[in-house]
Amino acid sequence: MERKKYHILAVKRDVRFSPYSEAKDRAILQLSSELLSSDVPMIEESLFDDTYEADVYLSMARFPTTIQCLKRLETKGKIVVNSGFAVEKCSRSNLHSLMLSHQIPIPPSEGENGYWLKRGDAATQQEEDVVYCKDESSLLKAKSQFLARGITDMVVSAHVVGDVVKFYGVGHHFFRYFYPTDDRQTKFSHESVNGEAHHYAFDEAYLSHEAQRLADVISLDIYGGDAIIDKEGRMFIIDFNDWPSFSRCRNEAAEAIAKLIKDKMQ
Repeated sequence: MERKKYHILAVKRDVRFSPYSEAKDRAILQLSSELLSSDVPMIEESLFDDTYEADVYLSMARFPTTIQCLKRLETKGKIVVNSGFAVEKCSRSNLHSLMLSHQIPIPPSEGENGYWLKRGDAATQQEEDVVYCKDESSLLKAKSQFLARGITDMVVSAHVVGDVVKFYGVGHHFFRYFYPTDDRQTKFSHESVNGEAHHYAFDEAYLSHEAQRLADVISLDIYGGDAIIDKEGRMFIIDFNDWPSFSRCRNEAAEAIAKLIKDKMQ
């Protein structure tokens, strides 16, 4: 089997894991790669295997087989960002358990304003993987629809009324947040349930601290997610994922990613 050797190799995210964001995901990976070297090859996740040898892997991969391959490379001393070991821990049900055990603020399981049902075995792949249910009857119906699709691992949380905030982080030195209703950049229509942002006052440092604390728990270098800020300024993390598109701050984020990689290389 012919081995292909590179100094730095970028692994693209498969389209199934980039619903409505394929171009944005590839843009941040490409820009980050270009800031490291003018000749970083990029390979489709579906084509990646052990024959691709490099010193450094910039990976947005999520296929279980790809993750296992990246883990093997890491155990051999290769630099992999994001770490396969970290991405493996990013299923929603596992993150939910970790946030509970580490007392990271999440919505309660019961409430009076409806519920959110989310697939727990993997990251969102289509709009139907996250469903708002106005009451318990709607929740039961949605669970049945998940089961009909073969999804048995589910996470349920109460709906929290407040502002939706999207956040992005790289290591310990880059953190930004935005209100999706301000710029109308939205992947699905889920933000419409909360309506227009009121920009409630809140402790921004606390959001950054708790998001970074969760990233540290799973050793994730590049991350993003969503939070709700209620009218009292309380914060609840409702989503967390590996290597988002950074579409609102791509240039800044790419510079932070390139610096993080360079630091690891040194």
